[in-house]
Amino acid sequence: MLSHTQAALAPHAAPLKIRRARVTDLPVLVELLCQLFSIETDFAVRPDRHARGLRLLLGSVRRGRAYVAVAETQGEVIGMATLQTVVSTAEGARSGWIEDVVIREDRRGAGIGRLLIADITRWAQAKGVARLQLLADRRNRPALAFYGRLAFQPTNMICLRAGHPQTPRPTGSEKNSEKRRTRGEAP
Repeated sequence: MLSHTQAALAPHAAPLKIRRARVTDLPVLVELLCQLFSIETDFAVRPDRHARGLRLLLGSVRRGRAYVAVAETQGEVIGMATLQTVVSTAEGARSGWIEDVVIREDRRGAGIGRLLIADITRWAQAKGVARLQLLADRRNRPALAFYGRLAFQPTNMICLRAGHPQTPRPTGSEKNSEKRRTRGEAP
């Protein structure tokens, strides 16, 4: 089991345990996601959706395709990190997407994030994951500095996304061609 107990980071603090998330952690994990999404400009705080997503993710954990680590002290979850695997054709192996790294605001800066990343990295290595990658809000300077200290490097790739998958809407000359077809004209 990848769970472990870490001696307190501060001399007066209680021991910190990093372990795999349980379904019973769901309410506090939703709270942590609400904290995270309140500072990320591309996302909205939607507790109902976050809970649904976490349930799906925990299902992937049961199938061995994902891992959710939590930081716990005195029986209270104070941080989390998630990792999901996908097949990378570039690597010819599994690749891991790190998401949802968040520490309760009053506990940040104590090294808990580093312990969570170390834990999900060990899980990924045990699963044969060839590469870890993540997305971070470009305006979240503390997060970018944190990932930089952990040797994550920017790439030349950019993130693009669409809402619900749908047929692309015609643009530019495609629109004119579509109008001609609907009027019975040749393109």
